[in-house]
Parts: sequence; structure tokens; C-alpha cells
Amino acid sequence: MNYRQFPIYLFLLTSIFFSCEQKPALENTNSELSPPLFRLHASSETGINFMNPLEENLNLNVLMYEYLYNGGGVAVGDLNQDGLDDLYFSSNVGQNQIYLNQGNLKFKDITEESGAGGIPGPWKTGVVFVDINGDGLLDIYQCRSGALMPEKRKNELFVNLGNNAEGIPQFKEMAEEYGIDSENTSTSAAFFDFDLDGDLDLFLLNHNTKSVQNLDVTLTKNLLKEKHEAGSQLFENRNGKFVEVTEKAGISSSSLSYGLGVNVSDVNQDGWPDIYIGNDYTMPDYLYINQKDGTFKDQIQEMLDYVSHFSMGNDIADINNDGLVDIFTLDMLPEDNQRQKLLLSPDNFEVFQLNVDRGFYFQYMRNMLHLNAGGGKFQEIGQLAGISNTDWSWAALFADLDLDGWKDLFITNGYLRDYNNQDFLKYMDNYVQTKGGQLKREDLLALVKSMTSSNLKNYTFRNRQDLTFENVSDSWGLAQHGNSNGAAYADLDNDGDLDLIINNLNAPAMVYENLAIQQKKGNYLTLKLKGENQNTAGLGAKVTLFTAQGIQFQELTTFRGYQSSVAPYLSFGLGSLATVDSLKVAWPGGKVTQLEKVASNQTLEISQAEAKKESTGKRSPSSKLFDQIAIIPVAKGQKVNDFKRQPLLSFGISGNGKAMVLEDFDGDGIQDLFVGGGAGVSGKLIYGLGKGKPSSMDSSAFVAERSSEDAVALAFDANGDGHLDLFVGSGGVYQFNLGDAVLNDRLYLNDGKGKFQKMEGFLPQESFPTGAVLAEDLNGDGILDLLVAARVHPGQYPTSPGTRIWIGDGKGKFSDQTQLLGPTLARLGMVTAVASVDLNGDGKNELILVGDAMPITVLSLKNQIWENVTPDYFNLPQIGLWSELLVGDWDGDGKPELFVGNHGRNSQLFANDNQPMELLFKDFDSNGSVDAILSYYIQGEKYPSPSRDEVLGQVNFLKKRYLDFKGFSEVKMDQLFTPEERKDASSIFINRLETSYFLLNSEGKFISKPLPIEAQFSPVFAAEKGDFNGDGHLDLAFGGNLYDTKLKFGRYAANHLQVFLGDGKGNFTSKTSALTGISISGEIRGIQSTNEYLYVLEKGKGIHIYRSLSSKD
Repeated sequence: MNYRQFPIYLFLLTSIFFSCEQKPALENTNSELSPPLFRLHASSETGINFMNPLEENLNLNVLMYEYLYNGGGVAVGDLNQDGLDDLYFSSNVGQNQIYLNQGNLKFKDITEESGAGGIPGPWKTGVVFVDINGDGLLDIYQCRSGALMPEKRKNELFVNLGNNAEGIPQFKEMAEEYGIDSENTSTSAAFFDFDLDGDLDLFLLNHNTKSVQNLDVTLTKNLLKEKHEAGSQLFENRNGKFVEVTEKAGISSSSLSYGLGVNVSDVNQDGWPDIYIGNDYTMPDYLYINQKDGTFKDQIQEMLDYVSHFSMGNDIADINNDGLVDIFTLDMLPEDNQRQKLLLSPDNFEVFQLNVDRGFYFQYMRNMLHLNAGGGKFQEIGQLAGISNTDWSWAALFADLDLDGWKDLFITNGYLRDYNNQDFLKYMDNYVQTKGGQLKREDLLALVKSMTSSNLKNYTFRNRQDLTFENVSDSWGLAQHGNSNGAAYADLDNDGDLDLIINNLNAPAMVYENLAIQQKKGNYLTLKLKGENQNTAGLGAKVTLFTAQGIQFQELTTFRGYQSSVAPYLSFGLGSLATVDSLKVAWPGGKVTQLEKVASNQTLEISQAEAKKESTGKRSPSSKLFDQIAIIPVAKGQKVNDFKRQPLLSFGISGNGKAMVLEDFDGDGIQDLFVGGGAGVSGKLIYGLGKGKPSSMDSSAFVAERSSEDAVALAFDANGDGHLDLFVGSGGVYQFNLGDAVLNDRLYLNDGKGKFQKMEGFLPQESFPTGAVLAEDLNGDGILDLLVAARVHPGQYPTSPGTRIWIGDGKGKFSDQTQLLGPTLARLGMVTAVASVDLNGDGKNELILVGDAMPITVLSLKNQIWENVTPDYFNLPQIGLWSELLVGDWDGDGKPELFVGNHGRNSQLFANDNQPMELLFKDFDSNGSVDAILSYYIQGEKYPSPSRDEVLGQVNFLKKRYLDFKGFSEVKMDQLFTPEERKDASSIFINRLETSYFLLNSEGKFISKPLPIEAQFSPVFAAEKGDFNGDGHLDLAFGGNLYDTKLKFGRYAANHLQVFLGDGKGNFTSKTSALTGISISGEIRGIQSTNEYLYVLEKGKGIHIYRSLSSKD
């Protein structure tokens, strides 16, 4: 959550007084003309006068206790069994309050009469409702924390004794009797039946109130093994008494615990509940998978590719109605440019790598949506979904708010002061120095008051039903400014839609009435479950609805969001459906209830007592497309940081070699595989791989050139002897320069038996990083020539030495004839892929080139000169970060189509025709290095992508202009330099980031046809075509991912090798990894196939070999 740690260890006072004056309601910013979906009810209407007051002073402020602004929670449920949901609000330092629902959204304060207000004073956090003793009455569990003496922070349990004569529920505090009066610093609690014995156990989410300074790898590992009072706890319910089993169960309970969010769900669908924990600071989240024997195993690194850095609240729900639960975590990345530039610290690769080495996994500061792909794997798509940037966020709640059958998302947001404001941190450093490093309480308070404050909006997102969400905060009436923390949903007025309740800092709690029913948005179905034994609410039950529109899936887990618990029933929106075809309730322990033809617009009670044991019929056979049969290891190349040479790069260039060729090199009728090596690793030939198993391997011909990075490779008959020879193009940037021998491309001639010899002097020795190569008769003499395209000018990104035409003599030697045959090719950009195909049916092939920050380019041979004819085939330039090109006829019309790999949409970057990205480049300060500054649109304005420190670190004269972070945060890209400074600068405008599929129309022009959204999950570097399911139609397999990026962008790893099945008409259906049998979350740089096998090159790991299960061979 916070970047700075303050070594100030002052105790909070245990008695603090606040004004009880009611403050005005938070500002309503809804300005839409259409009626909002929600109505905010004033305190005078509801009778709810609760607020969570916080006034900083000499003894209580955020520099003394970093979790001061984390707020309190809210719990919802029917405490007096009158059929109406009641409310409980926790106050950090003030009085908790309980409100009895009187109907019609009117509430009565029963705090004093109920006896459940708890001990006043700091520091109260999460609150949950649970029937802890199985008597059918909801009890209340209140967590406590703070930098206090242990006896001052005991958690409280208020057991419901039933109603008094006036109908007021009565409570008795009994935490000690139940064994859960923990003195640990608790954030929240989750009750669930982890051992499926019929009663509810307890997971207590705790956190350290002090920061632990950076440790080396050994000290960190030792610390993680030691139990500490800050560590989270697991309690087993043994006949009504809770016994701690934390260590026995395999739950980490070290001092490196900063838990802010907890959720329970059967993540892997094995019938046993698992635990997700969101951790603040550098500690990664935990995903504890239930081992079914009383223990858990953290499998987050096996199941998720990376996690949020400062993880706060979270939720787990099925967001795409596929029956699999998805995981959403909150962080603190702002939506607008100004706050991003003000609050984000500069990238620090060394610290990041240290944390990875310490076992803290890959963490990036943004919200993350981990889409469940099945088979225990998740793909993170939060940026694609449009829900990654919601600033300092706390509670996340998925629920169908508009009753259309799809879960929407509500997020609370806000932090009382801008704790991470970079100008403030700089000011504080100077202030501390002026005080000689010794600060008094008065000094701390003065610093606190110098922090800026920002009231932020809460966020609401409507599910678009395509893995993306639309921000409807304003139009739905939920965009009030303030500082909101805990939140819950419930049907407070029993009309069938879900209302929202929010706990705010220094402002009245908010109750939003949902008007979906009044506005006739859709039908609904509410399910109330009655469980057996001590689990009376049926917590952990899973419900699946089967309807004409597909399925819906929910789990009954009330402890979700942040420090809160939602109503203990399930609410389904049905849209226009009047009837649910059938529903299935899978109860904890294995019994099942099934109902047919269930009418909508009702509250249905279902009892576990009537459930039956699920029949264990024969499982349907596997429908996977592939089976993995082997992995052939490939050594990692030299690790290089391209950002040290050009710090303003957004993405690394080196180490992305795609040298992979599948051909029969030794003439035995079985394909062999050449795979290139990274810098420091030689390429190698793997013989006999066409049968799925290598017969032998040989690197001898390539060892001498192991210093080079094998970027591309091509098999062709260079000397006309009927044997396939091998061209290997050298790439990378590193410390290399044009002309360095390590960048020389190489030609290896084949003796016909698969033995290769490098030929000296057979190729022009121009020595540039090669991005792509193609063998084609380029001058019409019937002899194969080479088109060799440069990737980049080392150290001068985004410039390129251009593309070359090397003409072959038929005997293996080639000469550069670019100026004669294609003089304009030297001006082409950073090419990454090339193909040849006849586009106009004249019997002659055109050349198609794609590349980084360049347009898709078409060349045609006219009058013995290769000319750029791109406008003949594209109405508008298609300029992208193109990285792969595949030609095929997927619609069966006999004309070629293009599949072109691009950056994708799962990114902070944004570009289209109206709002293109700009890559501005020039040696602005005349130091011999090109300064390339990327900019893109954020909320309608174009801003530079790099931070203030990154820009000023490269363009020195700007240091005098942008003296502080605030000034730089307001600068648009067009204002960064003066017109004089921009003189002679070049710009590339990038208008397309989508991986794309282009078809030729009747006029011979390429038009794009949308691909399934999964094509946009991650950058695409490799693709292959083939009939992968044996239906006679051409399919598509592609992969990529990119790890070498600026930390602000993080790893791109959501493509686990995607398979799109074609229908022969140019339409594709995406298949998940669970259905394809392939899940590779690493960096894929090559894909080759035969009728029987698929070969996938994963960078630094190896060659994955898959056997087709639909092969007809």
C-alpha cells in the first residue's frame, strides 16, 4: 500500500474524543439525464446516523500508525428474524452501531439495547455476521487491531440470545468462551467449514502494525518460518470450542504478514474450500489450496502468473458465466495521469529483483482480474477488462446490480491524504534533515497537515458480457466523492434487487437503494439456503442455474469485499427470463439438490435436509485437443537489461529470438528441428523430432557463434544441391553496435545428411540486428534470394538500418542489391516478420512486412523494382507494435488472409485512429543517444508515458523546467518540449494495438474482422496454422507474452498458448487451456506443427511437444 516506511514507533492513545456533529452527505456528482439505477438515501430518511470519525492529533496520525486511514466495515443480515436485513457498522475509534431494519429502508439504532456495541475506543476493524453455534441466529464477530497493548485489542464475539419483549435482539460477549478472543492485530475474519465436518471453522486475517525493513534472501526465508503475533490464524471448531491449528495446517504466520483481504472459495473445483489472502507491501498474496487432510498449500505461483503489489480487498466470483470462479484483487493505481505521475515511485529493478529472489513473486501495482482458464490456471486480464485503475481502493463486490444475468462490480475508493505524493516525500526528507533526524510529535503532526487531501469517487462497472466492463459510476448514481472503505450488499427492502451499504471515513454511512425492479430492468431469483448441522446458512454451497441464456454460478460465501460481510443468501438476475430451466445446489460434503422449471421473481428456500447424494456416473471422456508428451530443455541466454542503454524504452528488445525451424535436414523422411540459442548459448539440431521423440542432438556446427543471439532462422536450398541449408540471423541490442562481428548473419550449408558447415564470406557482412528473413526469388531469375530485414539500430530505438535484398548466385553466395532492386527498402522500419503471397492473382508474390512501430507494408515488383504499394491494399495505415505474421485461407475463399500479432489490449497503453500513441524521438540533449518518448491518451488527453525522473534523467535541460512532480504531472505531451526543441524531431503515430485478422474484400483491399477477445490477452510473437481438431477446417494457434518491460507495465503473461478453432468461413471459437490441453504461461517465441505433433518454443525453458488427439495419421 505505501512505498515509504517510517521508523516511528509511538503508541496510540487509547482514549480519543471526536465531535459528534453530523457532517453533510458526500457530494453527488451524477449529472446524467437518464434516471440513475441507484438512489442515495439521506440519514434523515433512513435513520442511520453512523459515521466513522477520524481526527488526527499529536497522539494519533498516519505517521504514527500507517493503517490509520484503512477504515471500518459493515455487516448485513437478519439479526431478529423478522425477514428484514439489519446493519452493523464498525468504527475505528468511535462507537460501533447496530441498526434494526424497520422496513421501507427505515432503521432504528439499537446499539445500547442490544448489548453488542462493544468496547469503545481504538482500534476496531472488520465485522462479520455468522451463526457460530448453529442455533439459527446470527452472531457478531468484531475484529480489533492497532498499535496497542495486546489486552486492548482482543477480538469480540457477540452471541445472539434471541429477542427481548420489544423484538430487540440481545447479545452477550463470549469470545473467550469460544476461544477466539485473539489479541493479534486482525483485519477481518472468514468462517467456513474447511474440513467438511459440518461446523464452521475460522480464518483470522491479521497484519503487522510495524514495517519490517528489507532483508536479504536468507533472513527473509528464516523469518517466514517463525510464528509471530502479526501472522494470520486458522482455528478449527471442535465441538463449539475453537482451537488454533495454523502451523499444523500449513498456514504462514510470520511477522511478514500484512493481510488486508480474505476470501474463501472452491477455487479448483474439487469440493473443498480454499483461501485467498491479499497482502499489503512486498509480501505476495497467498492462495491456499485445501489438501483435504486438514492442511493447505500455497499454490499462488503455480496458478497465477503475478499478483497485485499492495493488495487490498478482493472478491472471487464467476464473471463470465462459464461456471469457473475468477479472482479479483484491488490495489492503488490511479485512473488519471496527474495522480499517476504524482503518486507512483520510479521503477527500481534492483529492489524488484531482490523481492523476487526473496520469494515474494512478481507483483505490480494495479488491480488484477485473474480469469479462471480451468485446470488450475488463471490468466490476468484486468487491464483488458477495464477495471485495473481505480486508485486507492478497498472493497470489491461482484453482484448482478442491473438484473441482466451478469455480475457487475462495485469498488469503494479513497484515502484521507495523499501519503505517497512524491513532492511530499521529497519535502519530508528535507524536513527531517533540517530537524537533524529527530522528530517530535509536533513535527509529525505538522508533516501530516502538509499532506494534500483527495476525495475520490467510488467506482461501479457494468459487465458487458464479453470479459470487459463499462464504467457506469456516474450514470448509475454511485459516483459520490469521499473516502469509502468497507461495503456490503443486501436486498434491504425485499424487492428482489441488491442495495448497497458503505462505511465512510469522516462522513455519514451511505445506503443506496437499487431501483432495478422499479425500472423493470429484469427478473430475479433469490435463494435462501438452510444447511444441516452447525452450518445453518449453508455457507460454501455452490449453486448453478441452467437457463436458455446459458448458466450462472455462485458460491454462498458472505465474507467478501473488505472488512465486511454481505447478506447470507444468493441473488440472481435473470433479464427477461420468466423461468429457470433447472438449478443445482451442491452442498458442502457432496449432497446435491436439483430443481426443475423454477419461476422467476421469488425468494426460494432450499433445505440441505432434502438433498441427495450425487450419483457418480461415468465421466465423459476427455475432449482435449493435445496431450503433452515431452519437454526438451533449452538453456537460458545471457540476461540483459536494454533499459540501461536506453532508459526511456517501454519494452526490452534483446532476448526475443524466434529461431525455430522444423524440416527434414538429414533426408530420412522425419522432420528435424533447429532451435536457436540466446546470447552465450549455441543453437542446436534435434534429429527425429517429427516422431515426437528426439533420436539425437548436435550443436557442433553452431558452438563457435554462441556469443551471438540467434534471432531468426530459415531453411532453404541456398546452393541448389537439393539439400536444405540454414540461414541464422543474429539479433539483440545489448552493448552491440552496427558493424560488430557478433551481429553477423550466418549461412550453414547442409551435406545432405544433416551435417552443417558455416560458410565464410557467402553473405554480405553488414552486421545489424536481424528482425526477419525470407527466401524468395526477388529478381525473377529463378534462383532463391534473401530478404533480410533489420530489427533496430542498437542504442538508437526506434530507428532501423532498414531492409536488404541479397541476391543469390545459385551456388550459395549472396550479394547486396538493395539499391538496384528496392532503394526505398532502406527506409523501412523495425521489421519483425515477413511473408510472401500473391495478393492480386497475377501469379507473382507480393511481400508483406510488419514490425515494431511501423505500418503493415506491402511491396510489389514493378519494372524490376520492389515498390511500396501498401495504399493499394489498405485504405488507412495500420501502424502497430506488430510482432508476428501468418498467411492462410481460413474462410476457404481461395484468397489469402493475414493473422498479425500485436501488443494486444490487456495493457495500460491505448491507441486508435482518433487517439493514436505517439513515439517522439530525437537526440534532444545532443549526447549521442536517441531519446524516444512514448505518449498515449488518458481520459481524452495525450500524456508522456515515462515518469518525471525518467524523462529528466535523459533530457537534462528539462530539470530546470519541471522542478516538482506536480508541475510535470500536468504536462501534456504537446507541452513537454517547446516548438524549437521539437524541431527536427520525428514522430511515429501508432493507431492499432489489437492482434488482427485481415481479409481481402471484393475490391482487393484488406479489411479487419474482429477476433475473439482472447486474442488481445497478451503480445503475440508466434503463430501456426493447421487443422487441430480434425474437422477439415483451418485453425489457429498463437502465443507470446513479454516479461522484459518497465515495472509500471509489468509482465504480459495472459496468453497460455491460445487455440482458435476455425469454422471454414473465417470465424473462430476460442478454447481454454483446459480444453486444448496446453497451458504455457512463459514467453512463447516459436510454434511449428505436423499433422500429429505441435512444437512450442518457450524462451529460456525448452521445446514443449504435444501430440494431437485428433490426428488421423
